[in-house]
Amino acid sequence: MAEVILNDQNFEAEVLKSEVPVLVDFWAPWCGPCKMMGPIVEEIAKEFEGKPVKIAKLNVDEGTATAEKYNVMSIPTFKIFKGGQVADEFIGVQSKEEIAKRIEKVI
Repeated sequence: MAEVILNDQNFEAEVLKSEVPVLVDFWAPWCGPCKMMGPIVEEIAKEFEGKPVKIAKLNVDEGTATAEKYNVMSIPTFKIFKGGQVADEFIGVQSKEEIAKRIEKVI
């Protein structure tokens, strides 16, 4: 499953009301570290295919209201939502293994 592309309009339905935990990558196209994380997030989406988790991306330039609501001050920021709440969050460049470990703890 490819990453779900989020925006202010679909965030509630795709993330907050999701039956499964959701890793949200808050990013922007002009952000260097975000570009480094892009392929890693894609790999994670492939690796977790078929598992009870959703991988999603929110471009902070297009989803400003959502980014502000969740206090995203620097990017990339990753938040794992479970049951409509933030279960885990981390900022900056991460290894694929570290992100996978954090997802495994929540699912």
